[in-house]
Parts: sequence; C-alpha cells; structure tokens
Amino acid sequence: MKFTTTAVLAIAAFVESATALGKARVVNKCPFSVTTWSVGSAISNPTTLAQGGSYGETFSRDPVTGGRAIKVTVQPDGLYTGKPQTNFAINLEGNTIWYDLSDVFGDAFNGHKVVVSSANTACPQIVWGSGIPPAGSQVKNCGADKDVTLTLCA
Repeated sequence: MKFTTTAVLAIAAFVESATALGKARVVNKCPFSVTTWSVGSAISNPTTLAQGGSYGETFSRDPVTGGRAIKVTVQPDGLYTGKPQTNFAINLEGNTIWYDLSDVFGDAFNGHKVVVSSANTACPQIVWGSGIPPAGSQVKNCGADKDVTLTLCA
C-alpha cells in the first residue's frame, strides 16, 4: 500500500495530537515568593517563584505512586519543617488528567484567592475565594492534552 504525502501528514498530525500531553502549572501572583516541589516516588529540588514567576511540568504517570503533587509553601524550607502547604495533585490516567487541591499543616494562602483552571472552559475549576479549602471533594478531571494551572493570589 502506498500513501500520498497528504495522507502521511494527516496520520502524523493525528498521532501527535493523540499523544500530546498538557502541563500542570503554578503561577505566583502573590506579592511574596513561594517555593514548589514536585513530589511522587521522588522529590524534586525546590523551585522558588517570585511574584510573576511560574513553574510547569508535563503530565506524567509516576511509576510507583501513580500520581504526583506539586507542593507549595510560603517558607523556603516549608516542605521539610511542617509549615502549611497547598498540594496541587495530578494523576494521569490514559487520556484523562485528574486533579485536586488540598492543604496540610494549615492554610498557606489564607486570605488569598487560589484557583485551578484551564484555558479550556470545559475543564472544571477549583476556586478557594479566601485561600481556605471548602468542605467536600475537590477532585476534577479534564482531557490530558489540556494545561491545568494553579494560580496563587488570583
């Protein structure tokens, strides 16, 4: 069987779109710096985000834990000193990304709005108007080809 150039390009575009993965992003709009760590079966080095800074990682499935969490603290050593942290958890399952937001050891962004959203309006938002998690489940999902962004001090 012989394919035309147009058919080959169409197949390549289809394969690329079927395998393209979005990113989990964190954008810091707070008037103070924050520190992020990517945590799964291993913990990344810390990344400090000044006001206006951002961090992103392509969705992936952790081979041991399945999911990953981007942990955010206001204190640069907060992950290791039990300071309040906000956890942006992500779990890639096939063509779907599952995401949620939670706090541990207190509310790191108390008094500051935090939002998880996507440019794709079909992806459900998570909104904490005062930086404190509401009662109930925060788990949402979206197509894994879409970026999902946690905006701090939105």
